[in-house]
Amino acid sequence: VQLQASGGGLVQAGDSLRISCAASGRTFSGYVMGWFRQAPGKEREFVCAIGRSSFSTLYADSVKGRFTVSRDVAKNTVNLQMDSLKPEDTAVYFCAAGTVYSRSPGVYASWGQGTQVTVSS
Repeated sequence: VQLQASGGGLVQAGDSLRISCAASGRTFSGYVMGWFRQAPGKEREFVCAIGRSSFSTLYADSVKGRFTVSRDVAKNTVNLQMDSLKPEDTAVYFCAAGTVYSRSPGVYASWGQGTQVTVSS
């Protein structure tokens, strides 16, 4: 499955932003979808994941209550709604597809190219 993330940009602290990940090549409903982020000089970290059924979601403590992940099956996309953004949310955000519901980036086989999110204070 090929993935392409979009929707990043520059926002101010407290603003909202929605980024999306479009899947092509194979139906993505059979995959667990994850979002990860990487800030300059830091390792890639888990943000959230959504299971195949969309009823299962998992969030990092740092974004819980502020970020919401969802699937749009008709559009073959997975969306990440980010509210109450903080400067520490600044990073390149990557979407990934895998077969295991996990926080570990190593279990996700397919990755998108990333979209930059910058939150100014």
